[in-house]
Amino acid sequence: VPLPVRPPTSCDTWSKFLNLSEFLIPHLLDGSPTTQSPEDDDRKVRRREKNRVAAQRSRKKQTQKADKLHEEYECLEQENTVLRREIGKLTEELKHLSETLKEHEKVCPLLLCPLNFVPLPRPDPVAGCLPR
Repeated sequence: VPLPVRPPTSCDTWSKFLNLSEFLIPHLLDGSPTTQSPEDDDRKVRRREKNRVAAQRSRKKQTQKADKLHEEYECLEQENTVLRREIGKLTEELKHLSETLKEHEKVCPLLLCPLNFVPLPRPDPVAGCLPR
């Protein structure tokens, strides 16, 4: 029985099928009966059941991980929203305080008095620490 001809695709499912076919088809076509002992059948059934349970466990674990990530995402989105609101409020407060300071600087007597800009002699901090 010739294998169907199909152009290669980006999906590797077809190549997996071809590899599997190369393994299975010769065994199916050699004419030998596929008889197995009851022990082999039981072993195969147990192995399939074990594999099925393991696959279920793996899918459940993957789903739980995805759920946990989604919950974390939701929490981070909420936190982000709160922080953005706080940034907006702080930006408004900064703008208001800057405008208030600008208006105050126009009338501040300390800034208008020329004597406030005369440098005063300051004591040397190192000289105060030295023994006399």
